[in-house]
This record gives sequence, structure tokens and C-alpha cells, in this order.
Amino acid sequence: MPTADVLVYTRTAGYRHASIPDGAAALAGLAAARGLTAETTEDPAAFSGAGLAGRALVVLLSTTGTVLTPEGRTALEAYLRAGGALLAVHAAANAEPDWPFYGDLLGTRFAGHPPLQPGAVLVEDAGHPASAPLPPRWEWTDEWYEYTSHPRASGVHVLLCADETAYEGGTLGDDHPLAWCRTVDRGRFLFTALGHAPEAYRDPVLLAHLDGALAWLLC
Repeated sequence: MPTADVLVYTRTAGYRHASIPDGAAALAGLAAARGLTAETTEDPAAFSGAGLAGRALVVLLSTTGTVLTPEGRTALEAYLRAGGALLAVHAAANAEPDWPFYGDLLGTRFAGHPPLQPGAVLVEDAGHPASAPLPPRWEWTDEWYEYTSHPRASGVHVLLCADETAYEGGTLGDDHPLAWCRTVDRGRFLFTALGHAPEAYRDPVLLAHLDGALAWLLC
């Protein structure tokens, strides 16, 4: 049986963000505040039927490239469909590029980003736990992710958008999603594109966003 309620997976097979240790520590702290224990690992063997059974939440934290075995993919899909919860953070948009289920779950794929720069986040759903703690317009510095297709076209529920007039290099126009969620069978999935820099995981607003994500995923 798993030794922790929350599995934070940080394996990378491509670009590796320097913020991963900070993000893992922040998520462990948020889990602890909810009475949950967290385990951080890069071992693909954690993704098995037994390894995921009983987990309250799985987090893909800036994972890049192919980071799961075929057996791990099967286990994660089964876990989610049976009522599990999955949080994908930042570069997890660039994980598992040839796994159709994950692509359908995410609703798009990572296509790149302009240089790291200040911009603004706009709240679309002020009633959702992951976006309710944010101000309606939040000045923020991050990598403003671009996608291979528009996420909204896949049926996701958008929570946050980018104001493309506040930074240089955006291509989606007035509707540029940054965070969204969906259900899949009995499970819940939430993605946030935010969280590039190490210091981001010490910012109270981003922490409130992540804590709200946990609240929705765990309910």
C-alpha cells in the first residue's frame, strides 16, 4: 500500500525546471495543512495498481517528455477513471507526448512560450476553489504558455486566462486559458500553466491557487 496520501511526481525526460524542489515542498506543505502526507518521487514504478490504490491525489509537477511506462499509463488511467484526482502543473503540459489519453485529458499540447516576463492573469470562474482566492486581475510573472490547439475546444472548464495585452508574444488573443479542469468518469483533473520560477512557490496568491486546486480535486 502507498505510504503517503499524495504522490508528487517530478520525473523529467526533457527540460527540467529549477523550481521543481520548491514546488514539491510547497505542495507537501499544502497537503500537510489538509491533514495529508505527501511523497515526492521520480520512480516510474510508483505508477502501478498497488502504488496508486488509496492515493487521494497524484501531482505531475513540471514533468516533461515520456515519464511513465506503458504499465504506469494503464495504472494512472484506471486510477483516474475509478475516482482518483490528478493535478498537472506547468510543464506537465509537455509530458507524455505520445499518450493519447493524456492528450485528451489535457485537451491540448504545449507549443512553446515567449520569454519569461510580467503579465496579468484574469479570473474567469470566480466561484471555483482554484480561482476564487485570486483577485479579478492579478499581475504576475511567468512563462505564458502557448498550445497546439485551443484548450476550450476540447470541452475543458476554464478557470484563469492570460491578458495578452499585458505581455509580448501571445497568439491566442482575447481568450487565452491558463488553468482549467474537467471530470473523467468518476475522477477529477486540473491543469495550471503557472509556476515556472522557484520563488513562485513562495507567493501567497499562487499558493492559494494551488490550495484551491487541491480543495476541488479532493472533494
